[in-house]
Amino acid sequence: MLLFTPGPTPVPQNVRNAMAAETMHHRTPEFEAIFEKTRKYLFELFATDEVVMIASSGTGAMEAAVINLCHNTLLNVNSGKFGERFGKIAKAQGLSSVEIKNEWDTPVSVEAVVAAVEANSDIDAIAVQISESAGGLRHPVEEIAEAIKKINPEIMIIADGITAVGVERIDVTNIDCLIAGSQKALMLPPGLAILGLSNAAIEKIGEGKGYYFNLASEIKKQRQNTTAYTAATTLIIGLLEVLETIEKEGGFGVLYCNTARRAKATRAALQAIGLHSYPKTPAKSMTTIDDKDASKIRSVLKEEYSVNVAGGQDHLKGKIFRINQMGLIEPYESIWVVNAIELILHRLGRLEYAGLASKVYNEIYFKSALEKKEI
Repeated sequence: MLLFTPGPTPVPQNVRNAMAAETMHHRTPEFEAIFEKTRKYLFELFATDEVVMIASSGTGAMEAAVINLCHNTLLNVNSGKFGERFGKIAKAQGLSSVEIKNEWDTPVSVEAVVAAVEANSDIDAIAVQISESAGGLRHPVEEIAEAIKKINPEIMIIADGITAVGVERIDVTNIDCLIAGSQKALMLPPGLAILGLSNAAIEKIGEGKGYYFNLASEIKKQRQNTTAYTAATTLIIGLLEVLETIEKEGGFGVLYCNTARRAKATRAALQAIGLHSYPKTPAKSMTTIDDKDASKIRSVLKEEYSVNVAGGQDHLKGKIFRINQMGLIEPYESIWVVNAIELILHRLGRLEYAGLASKVYNEIYFKSALEKKEI
């Protein structure tokens, strides 16, 4: 079965092998050495002033960010399930919350965020997804962060990069907290979350808030190459293997380039056979298609072509399907997926099969490679 859901994503065999070794105790020099190496790679990946790993899902990191960086009122952008979640976290923590709500295909505008901040001086943190995976859209987070910092540099910008870190290079100049999760572009099982923090965020954290999600205690310990509580040892060992593999494959720049090529090729291939891209500003992490036969296409892909793609949630259930583009995906696997979808549309009587999807994918994905290489 080809796993093409936008999280969990496939875990490479060498990473599974690394995690299959004997369990290691987290309070040992051996594990501290692994932890130290992993942190060095993460500083390169996040380009932030500090990085913190915690044993939790991405939602745990979202809660940690809100607890430690919002002391009054959180402005959350809701263009999907995960933007909505930030508001629920704020309310669960007894914080005030202001929400900007859009349809799941619509990114927030810089002007809307600026207007909300200017209308409410109590807002001290903004939470927004870089890639909102409920509909597969990309928010203009960097532009929002820059505009808000000009108004009030003390407002914390919390950017959920769970389906963006490892997908594309993110400008963190004005971002105070960048969140990632292990089961997305980092190609691991679920259970490890990472936060990249600015010096301004560290200053606001101070002594920290909460208990398990107290980021101050984690920063102190992780600077000593250990953790405040039990580390996710197996996942961190796997993460080091992932990051070393990316380095061997050419580094983060090559990873970002290949992901962008895959995103462009997949979207173009499906549009060439008459399908419609759902979000107004598509993220590079996934291709989201809205279609009356979305459920049928997903079902046949899984049952007859051994491809598992994700569907929609809530009001989009049965109306969209989402194809992952994160991680180290071989081109032939993506070509298999788009070709299978064209075959399914033929069987549904919606087109005559001509191999167009795979042709378009090949042309777009490999064209840039041909332009750079000579025989």
